[in-house]
Amino acid sequence: MAAITAALVGALRAKTDAPMMECKKALTEAEGDMDRAEEILRVKLGSKASKAASRVTAEGVVASYISGGVGALVEVNCETDFVTKNDDFLAMANTVAKLIAEHNPADIAALGALPLEGKTVEEVRAALVGKIGENMSFRRFARFETQAKLVSYLHGTRIGVIVEFDGADEQVGKDVAMHIAAMKPVSLSTEQVPADLIAKERSVAEQKAAESGKEAKFVEKMVEGAVSKFLKEVSLFNQPFVKNDKQTVEQMLKSVNSSVKAFTMYVVGEGIEKKVDDFAAEVAAQVAAAKQA
Repeated sequence: MAAITAALVGALRAKTDAPMMECKKALTEAEGDMDRAEEILRVKLGSKASKAASRVTAEGVVASYISGGVGALVEVNCETDFVTKNDDFLAMANTVAKLIAEHNPADIAALGALPLEGKTVEEVRAALVGKIGENMSFRRFARFETQAKLVSYLHGTRIGVIVEFDGADEQVGKDVAMHIAAMKPVSLSTEQVPADLIAKERSVAEQKAAESGKEAKFVEKMVEGAVSKFLKEVSLFNQPFVKNDKQTVEQMLKSVNSSVKAFTMYVVGEGIEKKVDDFAAEVAAQVAAAKQA
């Protein structure tokens, strides 16, 4: 069994906001498996114990660029929020978004090899690291090339969205992009929700239903109902439209003869573990206090 260290407990608390002793118990039960411990907390404490998607765990910015039917979205990470306000850092992020749209690099390595200011993108990045004194990296990007329309929306610099859509009204695309930034769907439709997310949600639902003590036939209905609700909540077309919650997004699009073909959303730092410092001492003190009690 893996050692349940104070740092590990602190990391789980940072992801879930659950009480530290509950985090320690969950990690012990999960034998140190972080994902399993988070699932255990969700079963015991409810959905409030899963905030990883809404809490950023690294700093940086999202930048976008669109020209006609070509566009790009890129996430550039750094160590502190201070650097996200640096003009040189922001200029590099915006320039890189344009380069991605224009040159269509295959991956991050290919992006780093693109020419920029008489150097390569990687050389410019390294020089800026030396100038500012803080590490930074290009984490991920998405590129669109389409005969349809493209629109982007940036919520500050921390959330970025690009939407590919059809329709005469440009405002529709902008409204959908803002909706995505607010509601954070994971797919266009229920059929496109990733299988691993469905499996994880089903596992949580099964454990909650089993603890209800009801008959098997009712437990099965509870599980299917929970999964069905989850699929509607995370698929764009089934979500209530933020500007008119009497309609789903799909109904709104049909009413204005528009359709959404694809979208990409980046939230800065999503899924990146941030170094835990103060939590470790705090956890150790509470564990010691609990033992004395």
